[in-house]
Amino acid sequence: MNILALNWNDLKNPFAGGAEVHLEELLRRLVSYGHSVTLLCSGWADCAPEETIEGVRIVRCGNRYNFNLVAPFRLKKLVTDESHDILVEDINKIPFYTPLFVKMKRLVVIPHLFATTVFQEVNVVLGTYVYLAEKPLVPMYRGDRFNVISESTADDIVARGVPREDVSVIHCGIDRGVYSHDPSVPKYEQPTILYLGRIKKYKSVQHVIQALPKVRRAVPDVRMMVVGAGDYLEPLRTLAGELGLRDVVEFPGFVSQENKVERMRRSHVSVLPSPKEGWGLTNIEANSTGTPVVAADSPGLRDSVRDGVSGYLYPYGDIDALAEKLTAVLGDETVRRRLEQGGLEWAETFNWDTAAREFEALLTDIMEKGR
Repeated sequence: MNILALNWNDLKNPFAGGAEVHLEELLRRLVSYGHSVTLLCSGWADCAPEETIEGVRIVRCGNRYNFNLVAPFRLKKLVTDESHDILVEDINKIPFYTPLFVKMKRLVVIPHLFATTVFQEVNVVLGTYVYLAEKPLVPMYRGDRFNVISESTADDIVARGVPREDVSVIHCGIDRGVYSHDPSVPKYEQPTILYLGRIKKYKSVQHVIQALPKVRRAVPDVRMMVVGAGDYLEPLRTLAGELGLRDVVEFPGFVSQENKVERMRRSHVSVLPSPKEGWGLTNIEANSTGTPVVAADSPGLRDSVRDGVSGYLYPYGDIDALAEKLTAVLGDETVRRRLEQGGLEWAETFNWDTAAREFEALLTDIMEKGR
């Protein structure tokens, strides 16, 4: 197949996240299977307008602020000038509404939709724009097939009106060559909580900082690392200072992949407190390095955590419950080691090669059956 993919970012973009990891892990494997892949995405200052990475041709235009406006024109040109068999449209911000300007076979990939959670991140005006932009999703893509990465997202789009038979679930994989358990690597001397990801308001890292004083009553020497970059970093620093936690919470910023894995291996628990995710890939990555997780019982996250086996879930926003779960892991080595083992076994069930073969089969089915 000659596949044309559309996503807001590619992995080299400074604003790339889990959605980009998911799509490009699949696309690069599709190339290795003999397919041709072109990815159209937004650019950034001084980026190359076009390059090929591991066989995937990447075409960039516009930027993160105007890409949804310029993408239709560039996409139409790619479709007109070249021969593509199928379009993979990844919707991880707002839909591009490609049926309006491109008539071809299509697979719609949805990591997750924002719905009302967008208002936790941006102002009312921008939030309303994103919220309303999602509304025409079902009628606009009627008849297309949808692929999601969790049962929670499948339930979400079915509830919006997409027929269940048009929705397939393919879980994310894990690169165990990178995220591996090394028993020779010791945990930090102090009980350590790790948050690793983008620093955005809706990620709700502030809940973990607010829970820390309660955790310290049972685990006095606990510390926390907030690893990553984003526009909500300074408010988190301020909150830590206001709570007298300036020496307890570390903000190392963006780190290399090697440093990221080392911190995962050495931390005692990884935490993901957001109200909604497509999947929660960080949970599986942490489990694969031998670290249990505590996550909000939110759409997506509840799919990537086996409660009581690979970690614990707690009601989103319940600071007392969050503190209780963190204390349960940090305060009892027997519990922590049991969850570590359960997490390792859980992570073993996820594989990017398996996911890519399922994705290839889905694309082939669309090509053969059409609509």
